[in-house]
Amino acid sequence: MYLHGTSKINSKGHLEIGGCDVTDLAEQFGTPLYIVDEELVRQRAREFVEAFRGTGLRHQVAYASKAFCVMAMCRIAEEEGMSLDVVSDGELYTALQAGFPVERIHFHGNNKTAEEIVMALDAGIGCFVVDNFIELDLLNTLAAEKGKMVNILLRITPGVEAHTHDYISTGQQDSKFGFDLGNGSAFRAVETAIAQSNLKLLGVHSHIGSQIFEVEGFRMAVEKVTAFAVEIRNKLDYTFTVLNLGGGFGIRYVEGDSPLPVAHYVQAIADAVIATCSGAQFPLPEIWIEPGRSIVGDAGTTLYTIGTSKDIPGVRKYIAVDGGMTDNPRPALYESRYEAVVANRANDQVTELVSVAGKCCESGDMLIWDLKLPAVNSGDLLAVFCTGAYNYAMASNYNRIRRPAVVFVRDGQADLVVARETYHNIVGNDIIPARLQKQAVAK
Repeated sequence: MYLHGTSKINSKGHLEIGGCDVTDLAEQFGTPLYIVDEELVRQRAREFVEAFRGTGLRHQVAYASKAFCVMAMCRIAEEEGMSLDVVSDGELYTALQAGFPVERIHFHGNNKTAEEIVMALDAGIGCFVVDNFIELDLLNTLAAEKGKMVNILLRITPGVEAHTHDYISTGQQDSKFGFDLGNGSAFRAVETAIAQSNLKLLGVHSHIGSQIFEVEGFRMAVEKVTAFAVEIRNKLDYTFTVLNLGGGFGIRYVEGDSPLPVAHYVQAIADAVIATCSGAQFPLPEIWIEPGRSIVGDAGTTLYTIGTSKDIPGVRKYIAVDGGMTDNPRPALYESRYEAVVANRANDQVTELVSVAGKCCESGDMLIWDLKLPAVNSGDLLAVFCTGAYNYAMASNYNRIRRPAVVFVRDGQADLVVARETYHNIVGNDIIPARLQKQAVAK
């Protein structure tokens, strides 16, 4: 059994995270329950920040909040010296409500609305990452109306395909994101941007994908992006001061996943930047990156209560939990794999092979196929590891199931950071029009 961060099996044979027995957490907060190992989150953040400090390069490490965006997480990102990457008005609002420093907020997205742009302009965020020509024009117009000069990066697709799932590959030419480097649109975007009176172009952004276990893709992206920066300097007499190389650093979900230490990724990026810039006599830019999953992914555990089971002799045994695709849609979306343990009997001998089903009315609501466990009983607790990234963020109310609570655990203390949804939350935005209202019946 592979345990992450502060997780361990205590003397009772129970899973313990952050000094908290998960059976106590289940009793106090209910299940399903997202449990976040705060110490591991902070450790991952520090690994990135300290690794970059060691390179001597000017840098910003921006937490990609799309992985897991709640106000408490924004507070941790600020305390650990990170910037913040947001991709919607909801994420921006969360950051603002948490009091995150606006000058360290970067706004991404391939289809920012005028309302979102105005919200970000009014807040005074530090940088927009511009994705297309329509946004370039709209942002300049809205900034002019407010008399503001706005820092921007241009998102480009460098033509580097990371070895990852098709749905989370973003650096290849055929992508909904960014200006293409190969067909000349990135060059035209730079020409357009530097001609705008209310936009200050700092540089470019590239992101090659997610859950990446090697450094070669990052090296190739650095070479292509730097070569583009040199071309812009030589042809347009304009020098980028920022290169944002995105995120995508992998984590260990299951046996066989082999992510590199954070310092290896960072050093490879730094070495490539220094080598390519030195070779081209290009001044060293400030390097930005955007880790998200690699900050919070393996720090999260989802705790379920096991309910029913179904044994089909010679075929498969199913066990069902009180959550599923509503709190973790990733297996259905990406065929994502997870490891798990019976949290209240973690030392029991493994005796059977089961598949873990969710409670949604969908045949595809499966969390784990072919998991080795001890014989389980109704009421046992199942802890699924590495659910810190894109689980709460993608959670839904399908079947009108309430979203779980989130707790941060550290040094034996459990703090509720997101309350479990109530039935009122489920119907709170519903409106019955007058023509459908029940009429009083005269007696």
